[in-house]
Amino acid sequence: MSLNVKSTVKLNNGVDMPRFGLGVWKSDNATATQSVRWALAHGYKAIDTAKQYGNEAGVGEGLTKGLAENGLKREDVFLTTKIFNGDEGYQSTLDAFEGQLKRLQTDYVDLVLIHWPVTDKYNETWRALEKIYREGKARAIGVSNFDINRLRDLMKHASIKPVLNQMEFNPLEQETDIRAFCSKHNIELEAWSPLGHGEALTNPQIENLAKKYNKSTAQVIIRWELQSGIITIPKSTHEQYIIENADVYDFELSDDDIALINGLNLDKRSIWYGDFQWNGNPDGNVDAVDQWDN
Repeated sequence: MSLNVKSTVKLNNGVDMPRFGLGVWKSDNATATQSVRWALAHGYKAIDTAKQYGNEAGVGEGLTKGLAENGLKREDVFLTTKIFNGDEGYQSTLDAFEGQLKRLQTDYVDLVLIHWPVTDKYNETWRALEKIYREGKARAIGVSNFDINRLRDLMKHASIKPVLNQMEFNPLEQETDIRAFCSKHNIELEAWSPLGHGEALTNPQIENLAKKYNKSTAQVIIRWELQSGIITIPKSTHEQYIIENADVYDFELSDDDIALINGLNLDKRSIWYGDFQWNGNPDGNVDAVDQWDN
């Protein structure tokens, strides 16, 4: 598989999205600013943040400085943010999003996601995202942390299909059912926590593969995700690791080694839906998404 740091995937609305980028979860504003500047200096083309992270202002500062420092234009960088749980709802999402654009120092984002599916609010939130999209303030809209039932329900009510579902995904949590559902409906899967909160980094089988390929365990995992068609946004606050995480394009995992990592799946989520009770049909409604099956 021929890949490089600029490789993209075409979303279902025709927008090209980088397959690899920088995540900034658990970074304060100053740290996020520096991380974004380093990432852009080392060839990254995508940055992922969220209002919930509390660092949109830092990302905006890093983006503005990084563009100037590297002779880049705004359109050279794919910027993602997310709608905060407390802002969900139609008008509240529209109002909050204006503040997010100001903090990010931009008049549009490339992708905006519903961060979590807040019960009885996510469909109205989606309706607001459709308006944001139609007004050109986002080039694409999607979701995060949506299970199959919630995706079915949202798609039943939506007039625009999500382009992407960002999920916890790593060797120990591979979301096989959700991944299959998204694939069927031409919705990309993007990994948050792609390194498994560090636990996968010390897995003995991945350590053996790292020795085999003369790479770090993080590089092996990122390469596995990219070869598996997963959009990947590893987080780092150290320039050394930002460089290392992107240095995954000079080797390719064999089919057997891909299968080995696939076999590590434990369906081991670090967080799920305790605060987001699903009140719909627990078995799902297959007919709910027939409009998207063509």
